[in-house]
Amino acid sequence: MVEQALWPCHDKIIHMSLFSYTTVNIEPTRIGIIVLQSDETIERDLMAMRGDADLFFSRVLSGQEVTAETLQSMAGHIAASASLFPQTINFDAVGYACTSGTAQIGVSEIELLVKSGTQTKTVSQPVSALVAACQHLGLKRIAFLSPYIESVSANLRQVLQDNGVETPAFGTFGEAEESKVVRIAGASVMAAAKTLAQEAVVDGIFLSCTNLRTMDLICPLEAELGMPVLSSNLVLAWHLAQLSCNPEALSGPGRLFAAKA
Repeated sequence: MVEQALWPCHDKIIHMSLFSYTTVNIEPTRIGIIVLQSDETIERDLMAMRGDADLFFSRVLSGQEVTAETLQSMAGHIAASASLFPQTINFDAVGYACTSGTAQIGVSEIELLVKSGTQTKTVSQPVSALVAACQHLGLKRIAFLSPYIESVSANLRQVLQDNGVETPAFGTFGEAEESKVVRIAGASVMAAAKTLAQEAVVDGIFLSCTNLRTMDLICPLEAELGMPVLSSNLVLAWHLAQLSCNPEALSGPGRLFAAKA
């Protein structure tokens, strides 16, 4: 049904039509990702891995330099960042996209903060995602490459050990500035990963940090080294898809997404 009204506008009469409409149900898989203010990588990676899920991104205040103090400070902003997602949506899963930040703040606290800001069935982050991915692939000993100094990764390595995954080979680029981390060349990451794989008997490799550009390296490294290669963005995407109960929500390269339950 159309109603018409006449509106005077100077010397002309404007005709306005008011239309009725019908509504449709929109029920896709909905996944939210809270991204660090300083991160230049993960949104591109997640969009490249997007399957049939609707993805929503929010940003959380974060420092350009990565220290225990700047990582911990994010805890005061996560709930507010989560609250910026559309409040009409009940998410299937929401991810907090910071590996070192999760290890510093704590898995349980991250879940509490995210759920205090938005409606979601489940919450993930790269720490729980990595543990789940290692269990899924049966990995017990992995080489660990981080852009940050050893102390930043110590908490995560302890979480892995507590969950039955050893990290006998650890390497770092020793970089604290996020603007430099995102610009570490893929060739440098490849060379470091291959060196670490030879330093100890391992059955997989983990490339830590959501801001490190690694997605194009997963398949070449797996082919050359003959073992699973995981990264923060890869495991987070995989885990969010698993938690959403829709394996088609996200799809990525390498053995992790190819391996069946």
